[in-house]
Amino acid sequence: VQLQASGGGLVQAGGSLRLSCTFSERLGSSWSVAWFRQAPGMERSFVAGSHRNSGRFQYADSVKGRFTISRDNARNLMYLQMNNLGPEDTAVYFCAAGSTVILSSLASHSAYAYWGLGTQVTVSS
Repeated sequence: VQLQASGGGLVQAGGSLRLSCTFSERLGSSWSVAWFRQAPGMERSFVAGSHRNSGRFQYADSVKGRFTISRDNARNLMYLQMNNLGPEDTAVYFCAAGSTVILSSLASHSAYAYWGLGTQVTVSS
């Protein structure tokens, strides 16, 4: 499975962006998908995830109420709607997918076998 993230760019604080992740093949409900981000000099961190089968969503505390993850299995797509962006959201954003992710590991980058190249999001103050 190949993933490709897109939709990043430069936006002013308070603005919005929608990231997309395209899958090379159809991922059914048995797959978990997630977004991670990595700021300069920082480790990759969890942003949002959608768990397989259960359909449960999980968000990092820092983005709750501002970001929304969604998936369109029929179109092999996943989205991250980001609202009220701040400079602290500046990072490279990565999409990830895995077929064996358990709910308790949804936020763990090591749980995902497939990763896309990142897309840069820069928020100016």
